[in-house]
Amino acid sequence: MKPVFKTLYYLENGTLSILEIKRTDLSEDADRSEVYKWLQVDKFSFEVSAMSFRSMDSSDNVEERFFDQGYLKINRDQGTFIEKFNSGLHNLKNHAVTELPLEVQGAIEAYLN
Repeated sequence: MKPVFKTLYYLENGTLSILEIKRTDLSEDADRSEVYKWLQVDKFSFEVSAMSFRSMDSSDNVEERFFDQGYLKINRDQGTFIEKFNSGLHNLKNHAVTELPLEVQGAIEAYLN
């Protein structure tokens, strides 16, 4: 069975995973906002929630993403997600995208279906 998504970014810590995915199960004329998704996965409940992407910025060493839910700063090795209104700060490890943990992959597949 063909996977329904490809992982573009995968960041995590002990409680949270943040991912950018590209859906591979949609038609070629699907809207970009449907094809590319940023998702948060709670690592205790494996509840998946969509992040509302607003804008991005990048330089040679740092990528930045701005969401309704907060701000994500990424370099090659790590990331920091600051929740809106500074309600939480999450230091994250930036993984080379290989395979996701099965629980995370399953939670995302269930969310997309």
